[in-house]
Amino acid sequence: MRRVMILLAPIAALAAGLVVARRRFVVVRISGASMLPTYRTGDRVLVRRTTGAGVRRGQVVVLQTALPGGKWRTGPLPPPGAARWFIKRAVAVPGDPVPAQVMARVEAAPGDPVPAGRLVVLGDGPVSEDSRAWGYVPFDRVLGVVVRRLAPSAESAGS
Repeated sequence: MRRVMILLAPIAALAAGLVVARRRFVVVRISGASMLPTYRTGDRVLVRRTTGAGVRRGQVVVLQTALPGGKWRTGPLPPPGAARWFIKRAVAVPGDPVPAQVMARVEAAPGDPVPAGRLVVLGDGPVSEDSRAWGYVPFDRVLGVVVRRLAPSAESAGS
């Protein structure tokens, strides 16, 4: 019996580790050109789940889409596979000056700081729906931060 327990312990630890990893990380497939040339349609990225409070300037974040007019949903985020997500770069975090290209949308004056609990995000590409259209992104609409690009999946490699 002791020998069986010794053999099962590593398997149980591995299973527990996989459960934690699935809660902590998610894979998101890119669709659209707003992050060109950094990411292209079909790219897959590994995302570490965090709220906006865990985001630093310059990181690429995955966030829930805004409603028309730049309004934001409230309540818990949907499961990763059950929603459409945006991928953008965080260009300003709380306390940073509001970027010039967003000032008019958020009615900020030069030198005004990004308020607590909010981010400013922009796409890397020339055409992007981002904080220029929505204004500030609430921390609770952030799914997580991109950790790395993954190898193409078999289904996207064949297309």
